[in-house]
Formats: sequence, C-alpha cells, structure tokens
Amino acid sequence: MSAPFIPDSAPFTAEQRAWLNGFFAGVFSRSGAPGISDLKSQISDPGSSAAALQPLTILWGSQTGACESLAKRAAKEAGKRGFAATPVDMATFDVARLAAEKHVLVITSTYGDGEPPDNARALHSALGSDSVPSLAGVRFSVCALGDSNYTLFCRAGRDFDSLLEKHGAIRVAPRADCDVDHDAVFAAWLAAALDALSGTSTSSPAALPSAPAPTSASPSGHTRANPFPAPLLAVRRLNDPASAKEVNHVEFSLEGSGLAYEAGDALGVYPHNCPALVAEILAAVGCDGEEAVPSPVGGSDIPLRRALTEFYDLGKPTSELLATLGIPTGAHHVIDVLAGAGGIALKPTDLVAHLKRLQPRLYSISSSPKAHPGQVHLTVGAVRYDAHGRARKGVCSTFLPERGAALGRIPVFVHANKAFRPPASGDTPMIMIGPGTGIAPFRAFLEERRAIGARGRNWLFFGDQHEASDFLYRDELLAMRDSGLLTRLDLAWSRDQTEKIYVQTRMREATAELWRWLEDGAHVYVCGDASRMAKDVDAALHAIVADAGGKTAEAATDYVYTLRATKRYARDVY
Repeated sequence: MSAPFIPDSAPFTAEQRAWLNGFFAGVFSRSGAPGISDLKSQISDPGSSAAALQPLTILWGSQTGACESLAKRAAKEAGKRGFAATPVDMATFDVARLAAEKHVLVITSTYGDGEPPDNARALHSALGSDSVPSLAGVRFSVCALGDSNYTLFCRAGRDFDSLLEKHGAIRVAPRADCDVDHDAVFAAWLAAALDALSGTSTSSPAALPSAPAPTSASPSGHTRANPFPAPLLAVRRLNDPASAKEVNHVEFSLEGSGLAYEAGDALGVYPHNCPALVAEILAAVGCDGEEAVPSPVGGSDIPLRRALTEFYDLGKPTSELLATLGIPTGAHHVIDVLAGAGGIALKPTDLVAHLKRLQPRLYSISSSPKAHPGQVHLTVGAVRYDAHGRARKGVCSTFLPERGAALGRIPVFVHANKAFRPPASGDTPMIMIGPGTGIAPFRAFLEERRAIGARGRNWLFFGDQHEASDFLYRDELLAMRDSGLLTRLDLAWSRDQTEKIYVQTRMREATAELWRWLEDGAHVYVCGDASRMAKDVDAALHAIVADAGGKTAEAATDYVYTLRATKRYARDVY
C-alpha cells in the first residue's frame, strides 16, 4: 500500500487528513498529475515555499438535510480558496473541541418554536451553560436558515452567533439570515466569510456584499430550480366526510423524469395561489389583471393575474410593502394590508416588487419507490381557517385537491433527507411515532421493509381525533398488522372518550416493552407537529428511559443524546 499524501505529522486533524488524502488520491489518479512528491513535502512542512492549506471547520445543524448540503457546498468553495475545509455534524462536536479550532463557519436551520435542529441541540445547550471554555482563539461567521413567515425567524442561528461572541470568539463576517429562497444570500455570506478568514476582505464586516443572482439549474436534471412537471394521478380523501379534518392521499407520476427518491425523503411541490384570493387582491389595487409586469423568471412581461397566481407569495406581507403603505406590522396577509391601505394607489409593478417569491412546499413522501415504481405519494392535510373576518386557505394543501387535477401537471422535485431513513439493516427493530399526517413516512418505511423482505420488528404508534373518521390508511395498516409486518400497532384517539389519549399516552403505557426494544437496538422515529406532539413524545421517551432503565434524569438525558448521536433517534418534525 502506498503512503498517504498527507502524513500524520502534517498540521491537520485526523478528519482533515482523511479528507485531503481522499481528495488528492482522486486528483492524482488522473493522467498528467504534476509533482506529487513535491506537493506532499510542501503540505507536510508548513514552512516550505508553498503555503499550507488553512484548516476550516464547517459546523452544520440540519433537520431535513438542507444545511448539510450547504456545508458541503461551502467546503468545496473553501477548497478553491486554500482551505482544508471539513463539514462536521454538530452532533459529533463539543465545546472543548470548538475551543481548539481557529476558523469556524456555522450553518444551521431553525424549526418549531425557534429551536435548533436535533443534531445541534447538544452543542447549542452546552454553549448556553456557564462552564464554556474561552473561545478567544476562534474566528467565526454564522449563516442562519429560516422562514420569515414564522415569528422566531432564524432564532437558532442568531443564538449560535450571540453565544459564540459571548464566549470570546471573534466574528469575522456578519451573520446572514436566509429566508426560504436562500441561494443568493448564502452565496454572498460565504464569499464574505471566506474572504475575511483568509485575510483578503476589502470591505467592512458591518454589512454583507450585494447578493449575486442564483445560478441556473442544470438542464440535465430536475431540481428545485428546474422542477419536473409531474402528472397528478389521483387525489383521494382519507378521512370520513364527518371528520373535522381533511387529509388527502395524493399520487404523482415520475415516469420519464429521472427523479429518484428513498423512503424518508420529501417532495417539493410548487403550488398556485387561489384564484378567489388573486381576484380580491386585484380588486383591492384597482386592476383587471391584464396589466403587464416583469416576469420574475426572465423573458417578456406577463399579465399581473398570472404573476400573482403562479409566482408571488400572497401570505405574510413583506416589510417593504408594509412600509410603502404605512401599515403596522400586525397584518396577517397581503390582502389584509391592501384592504386596510385606505385607497393608497399602488402600481402593479410596485406591488410585485414588494412581494416575496412563492416557494415550494415540502411534504414527507408516503410511498416506497420499490412498492410504487415510477410514482410518488403524499399525505396532505388541508389547512382551512377563519381570521380577521376572512376565510383562509393553506396555499398548497388546498391547491392539490381543488385545482391540481384541472391543471394536470404540477412542478415537483425531490428533497433528500439522509437523516431520516429506515435502518440500514433490515434486521434492526423500528419504533415509529406518527399521529395524523405524521403517518406519511412510516407508510413508506413499512412498504420498503415489505418490499425488501426485511425481518426486523416494526412498532407503530398512530392516532388522531376519532377512530371512526380519522383512521388514515386503516385497511393498509390493519393488513400490515395481520400479516405480521407490523409487530405491534398502538392507536390513540384523543376525542373518543372524556380523557384525552395521545400517542405519548400509549408510549408511557408500554414503558417496559419500549425499553426492551431500545435495549435490543431499536431505532426511534418521530414525524409530525414540532411545537406540541414532538416535545411531548420526547419528554415521554426521557421518562421511559429513566423509569424502565432505572436512570437519573441526567443519565436518561445522556442515553437519549446517545440515541441521537448514533442516528437511532430521528425526527421529521414541522
């Protein structure tokens, strides 16, 4: 075996040496590789004529994989600028190791009520304690991802930014707060941060440089920027008409798209706004919808009605729109702002200039590609409510059942979520907790295990309001139980009796058995509401470990942390 390109004596961590050895092995396996021995000696001797690569740690916190992908993208760009960049999962990192770093980039999302992603929770908590070593030698910058429709926008990233500074780390470039359409802001932040870390920045760190335009998607594949127009095959209501809820099973064809997905992934769907809402907005601004406005995707002008239907977010108003119309920040939707503007004239071009782009909605995929070749299925709860005297609708959740079939083809793309996959071994037990539409990925997991003939035990906790009207996929789940695919099915109907019964109630009732499954190596998965259900389930899991395992609260927390760190406790929550 040949010697590694980067010897153990080189001034890098083990992870960095492994990454560099792999990189140079790939480079020099091609013909025409110049000066390998010279390069090796230069790298191993930082005092040589060629400057050594600067180590750079890129910490990522991600619930669905987006920040992990951005961290890898940042590492690739940093490599072009003379850095030995290593993307690192925050779950594998601690404050002691952080204190030993010199250059750090943090890329993290926010979910639920301003919470850090699961893999970032331990580091976030540790930084908030009083026993953090000095980080005076650390130079850093933070990129925070979030959704401005939520009150605690980018909260986790803001926390990391302030905590690092609090403990002495030096911010070399200002934090970037990225909304859902993050490409341009992320690219600008990365350029500024790498310039600052390498000492080539020529601008003040008080403000980010102008964001470049997002790059175009490759025409050879379908992505978020180049979605596939998927035929909508079916929309079928899953609950009884008497139910207080409306949940639909949705099927798309992926034939000819080249798109591939795995159980645990999500599907991005580009919706259209409700025509009635568009008509209200046109009336509020005194337009007939035929007025020409610039197309947000380039090319010739398009009618205002089409722009509002297909391209712009008519939900939460932007600060620019509020400022232009002199409306307080408490307004809920764009129509509320326009209706309360008191007849202030707004040109069509000014209106669209003050709106955000309409973003795709991500839904957990509820099918296995092995069970449904060429298709992808979703389980979508329709959102409908009243607020401020108006009926409101979820943009995509009502678009699919009301107008999707008439449109025929709907733009979609696959969003990979490598952090939420069935166990690699088909023999590993699975515990799945997914009430309501949280059943979606577990239908996919079970179909996948049946298709591959996996022998591992499967336990599902499912529930909703009423058994008679809200038992989603009833026939399928009962058949899986009867066939033995589902080793155990625990059901919780919250409103079929006086006392509320939830999935966490059933978990506590099965404390001893759940502990045995955990000790047997079971993986635990949770899907559904982040702000209530997931928190209650997490609390129940800690209590089960403490009670059945005979552990203190602190030891139970350590046990659950180990489950997360070893990828045995994964959550797809929203």
